[in-house]
Amino acid sequence: MLLLALATPMKAHSEELPVRGWIEEAKIYPEGIPVKAKLDTGALTSSMDAKDIGYFEKDGKKWVRFKVVARNSDTGEESVQAFERAVLRKVKVRGAGGADHRPVVSMKICIGNQLLDEEFSLRDRKNMIYPVLIGRKTLEHVGPVDVRRTFTQQPSCKA
Repeated sequence: MLLLALATPMKAHSEELPVRGWIEEAKIYPEGIPVKAKLDTGALTSSMDAKDIGYFEKDGKKWVRFKVVARNSDTGEESVQAFERAVLRKVKVRGAGGADHRPVVSMKICIGNQLLDEEFSLRDRKNMIYPVLIGRKTLEHVGPVDVRRTFTQQPSCKA
């Protein structure tokens, strides 16, 4: 009986969130940079493609400079946007190619009509199809993922 009572609020919460596809159009704010995002239930932390990552100090804290390259899916035209963000922490990521340490920063991203302030590890994802990977920590706020669907809603957030 207790388990049933505890499960009900979680179910009600997940039914309030929209069902998303495994690939969605998104925008990085405040600039409104359009990107394709893979919603990946196998990843814990979200990750973003970042070029020319460089560290510096600001007000006694570690910060990072990086560039995000976005490709317009209609025209193929690239745009480059530079960012500076405080480093929240570093994560050690293990994969088939070994392990590496990545900075984690806070970024605003719009998926559908949801503007989320989430943590992203930064990595050059040039060999990856999708420049943004949305992990489980962010998916908790986005909603359930239907792997049979893609591009369920255009990003429509007000910055």
